[in-house]
Amino acid sequence: MSSIWLNGIVPETGYFYRPLRFTARLFHRLSLYEQTHCKALRTFGKKSLNVSSTIPISHILILLFIILPCLSCISLADDTPDTWQKMQGQDFIIYYRTSVPDDFVQTTMDTAEEELKRVTDNLGITNNPSWGGGREIKVYIYSDRGDYVKNGGQAGWSHGVAFAKAKTIKLYPDASGFFDTLLPHELGHIIFRDYIGYTADIPLWFEEGVAIYQEKAKRLGANDAVKQALENGQFIPLSQLSGVRLYKDSKNQVVDLFYSESASAVYYLITELGEQEFYMLCNEIKNNTSFEDALHKVYLRFNNTDELNQAWVGYLQG
Repeated sequence: MSSIWLNGIVPETGYFYRPLRFTARLFHRLSLYEQTHCKALRTFGKKSLNVSSTIPISHILILLFIILPCLSCISLADDTPDTWQKMQGQDFIIYYRTSVPDDFVQTTMDTAEEELKRVTDNLGITNNPSWGGGREIKVYIYSDRGDYVKNGGQAGWSHGVAFAKAKTIKLYPDASGFFDTLLPHELGHIIFRDYIGYTADIPLWFEEGVAIYQEKAKRLGANDAVKQALENGQFIPLSQLSGVRLYKDSKNQVVDLFYSESASAVYYLITELGEQEFYMLCNEIKNNTSFEDALHKVYLRFNNTDELNQAWVGYLQG
């Protein structure tokens, strides 16, 4: 299950030191600031008011000394690279804690290489001339869930996370479905985004549904979970699901429903409306067509997401 929030810190990117650089620049600017005045021009109706004030630098420095340790804790949420062991493969570099057995790491490497081919085949892009691939994918294997949450900076409900643009995956060994679910799911995120482009504007449920479809079991039971949500009034229409964001403190019920609906909707698109049409939809998105326009262009019966939602719900209740 991916962690959908924007606070992941990837080793070897230099992100650890950004708060420190930021603070140094801020100190410099504050010294200049104290020498002059903070002048603001406020306009109210037709009247203008010039306001000048000076904030003592000592007050701001005290505040910074209180905040800086917190910033350091956040920025150092992941360890420096030399705390990791390393295994190099053809398409992957695996970094792992010393407590992770070597044979587990080797199995991860072998499985990752196999899944890379399977997922690209599954997405219909293996022989597509637009698919470039390239650049190794980094996989970080933490010692356990506690290490993953605390030092990997991830949510407690998360079992794995992918940073598509950085081509980086974070996991931990005893996570349920490590090889059959998590690894192909996170690879799905990276490969799909690498193919359609990092600026493509697609609903989050669609991207998650595509990643779930790469899992071996494809989240069996998702349709039943959505049917249950429809019956008890907890169902979230696709138009609203597009606005859902999951954070560290998100409730498990919300997380589970989001993933179930995402899986069910994409499964409906692929299995009921056809794989070729789905591939055409992805190609339209890759060519910078908006999701709504691509949806209508490929599936003429749908003018928008609401009409897709109606057909999908009808299928589930039929």
